[in-house]
Parts: sequence; structure tokens; C-alpha cells
Amino acid sequence: MSIEKRTLALTINGKATGPFEVPVGMPMIDFLHEYLNLTGTHFGCGQGICHACTVVERRPDGSTSEVRTCIFDAHFFHGKSITTIEGHANKDADDSLQSLTPVQQAFIKHFAFQCGYCTAGFVAAATVFIDRLQQAPVKRQDLEGAIEDALNDHICRCTGYVRYYEAVREVALSTPGCVINET
Repeated sequence: MSIEKRTLALTINGKATGPFEVPVGMPMIDFLHEYLNLTGTHFGCGQGICHACTVVERRPDGSTSEVRTCIFDAHFFHGKSITTIEGHANKDADDSLQSLTPVQQAFIKHFAFQCGYCTAGFVAAATVFIDRLQQAPVKRQDLEGAIEDALNDHICRCTGYVRYYEAVREVALSTPGCVINET
């Protein structure tokens, strides 16, 4: 008995990837780990509840969204563009690290992680949140609620929520166009 395979090609971290012949039904998290050795995205619950496996999908219109890789098979991503945790930082042509994103810098500054297992998912969520705020800013007094709405589905087993939220608040307040300060 042979396993049915289909072609998969997509853009990952800004680079065209594939085509690969991938088993039908293989979860994207497994494809990232086994085919590309991109292991920073973590498998948590396997049911899409904890959000540790979240990556950023970049849509053709430039908008972003969070997508969980444990509940979607790899072929769901065919032709799409995603960013894993390995692709957030700014790198040069030789793939050497040049700088971290503001979200990553704030997470480090606030030590917004303990074991780090959920951090990749939180980085994805915070990145999508900041992107959305730049398109539709919130009033200063509504920022806390907006952060909670953006991050509440992510589970941190070490209970590092306060530091994640503080880091995201700092990025939102320091990024031009994210928050409307009413006088």
C-alpha cells in the first residue's frame, strides 16, 4: 500500500519553497519540522487550542492573520505565504541576523517568556496584532482590551501572560499609528 502524495509549493519566510511531494493529510507542523527543519514552531496540544503552533499568513492584499499549523494539513498552505518564528528577524543576503523585530525586542526586554515553548505563537499573534493596529488604530483607553482580545487564545503554561501583555503594550504605544491619543 502506498501513501498518496501531492505537490506542495509555497512561500516560507519570504522564500519560494518547493515543489515537494508531501503525503496527503500531513499536518503543516510536521512538514515544517520534517521537510524544512524549521523547528521553532512548536507542537502543543494537537487540537488547535493552545496556539503554540501559530504562524503568520501573509495574504496577497498585504494583511496578515494567525494560522495554527497543527490542525491544518500542509496542502492547505499550497500557494500561500507564511512566516514562521525563524523568519521574523531581519536578516541580510547571507541569512545573517541583522536585527530583531520590535515585538521580539520587547519580549526580550520584558522577559516575556519562561520556558519559551509558547513564545513562537505569541510572537505571531503580537505581529498580526500590531499589523492590524497600523491599519485600524484603537483609542488609548481601548488598548488593554484589544491586547486581551488578540492574545487571550494563546496558552502559556508558565503563566507569563502579564509580561507578554506588557511587551505588546509597549510595542503598540511606540509604533506610530497604532494608538489614537485623544485629548
